[in-house]
Formats: sequence, C-alpha cells, structure tokens
Amino acid sequence: AAEAGAVTQVPILQQRENVKHVALLLVTGDRGLAGAFNANILRDGLNRRDELKAEGIETVFYAVGRRGDGALTFRKAEPKESWTGFTDRPAFSDAREIGETLAAAYVDGEVDRVEVIYNRYVSPLTQHVQRLTLLPVQEAEVVGAGAEDEQGEEEAGELAEAHSRASWEYEPEAEKLLATVIPDYVNTSLYRNLLESAASELGARMTAMRSAAENAETMIDDLTLEMNRVRQAEITQEILEVVGGAEALG
Repeated sequence: AAEAGAVTQVPILQQRENVKHVALLLVTGDRGLAGAFNANILRDGLNRRDELKAEGIETVFYAVGRRGDGALTFRKAEPKESWTGFTDRPAFSDAREIGETLAAAYVDGEVDRVEVIYNRYVSPLTQHVQRLTLLPVQEAEVVGAGAEDEQGEEEAGELAEAHSRASWEYEPEAEKLLATVIPDYVNTSLYRNLLESAASELGARMTAMRSAAENAETMIDDLTLEMNRVRQAEITQEILEVVGGAEALG
C-alpha cells in the first residue's frame, strides 16, 4: 500500500483517464541523403496526428533534427520546440534536456501523454519506424526494463505481476527513491531512442550512398556505350564520304 501511495505521488507515473492533448516527439536527422529515413518519420508523425484528431485529441509536435523541424514548419505544423546539431552523435545530456522539457510539459498539464516516433535500428539495410509512449511511465516498463521485443513484453508483464505480489522495503522512502530513479529511467530510454536513430541514419545513408554509387556507375557505362556508338557512327559517315568523293573523282 505504501508503494502504491508512492507511485501516485510521482507525477510522471500518474495515469490520466481523459486524454485531450498528446505531444509527439519526432526523431529525425540533421542532414539528408539518407534515403527515406527522415520522410518515413515525418509521414508516420502526420498519420499519427490524423489518428488522434479523429479521436478528438489535439497534438503538439516536438522535433529532434533539422529535417524534422524544417519539414513540420513547411507544413504549417511548427514544432513547439526542437533540438538540432547532434543527431549523428547524441550525448546523454541531449537526452536529459529533451526529457526534462517533455516531463515539465506533462507535469504542468500541457499534455496528457508523450509519444516518441523514431527509427529503430535492425541492420544497416533495415530500419523500422517505431512508436512508443514515453510519458506517463508504465509500471511494467520500469520493472521489466531490459526485456525487449515480443518475448520482452511477456517477460515485463510477468515481472510486474511478481513485483506486485512481493513485499518491499525502501531506503530512503519509496516516494523519494522513485522521484529520483524514474526521471533517470525516462532520460535513459530517450537516450537509447536517440542512439538507435543515429545508428539507423548512418545505415540508411550508407545504403543510399552505395545505391547512388552503383547507379552512377551504371549511368557512366550506359553513357560511355552511347558515346562510342555516336563516335563510331561519325567515323563511319566520314569514311563513306571520303570513299564517295574518291569514286566521284575516279
């Protein structure tokens, strides 16, 4: 009971039944030439906005990366705040700054939920657009932190169930402990998203550049072949003209 009371005292753990405003954090890159890396995030973010609008929920955008900031502004969906200049090599301090801004918006009641849309790294050739709820933090997420993917969801649920049955003693008090640990958990989760996005961007750019190089080589081969054909036709024409002139004189 003491633990449950402590949870209700930590603002970013408090669930809100009537969700009216949702913050969407789009994690893009600062540079282009990365294939559909940035476009996929923007498309999914705008689709998510339309989904929430259909439910009567208003959205406010936040953006990481110049590409997301510029594209949203161009579409008259200017982000409330944006962070740029570090997407290729994010630091934990960047994640902390973003996390504190979003947590403040949640605690102050400006938004009732915070969602993150980013590219999840699978391989240099594959990146998947991922949506997740950053705030409010779910108890199962904290207890099962480290459990990932499909099996991870089941493990997180089992851990949360076992956690709820156990008897715990906290030193210092649970409320103080959670008030310190949970924000760090949020910032660490966000940092992981930034790192996955950075890895995805590098993979997407490497793939795009390889494809561009291969296309350029193919184009060079085609143009070289065409140039040789034209040159051969010109030489043939000149020979025919010389032969024709010689025959006329003969």
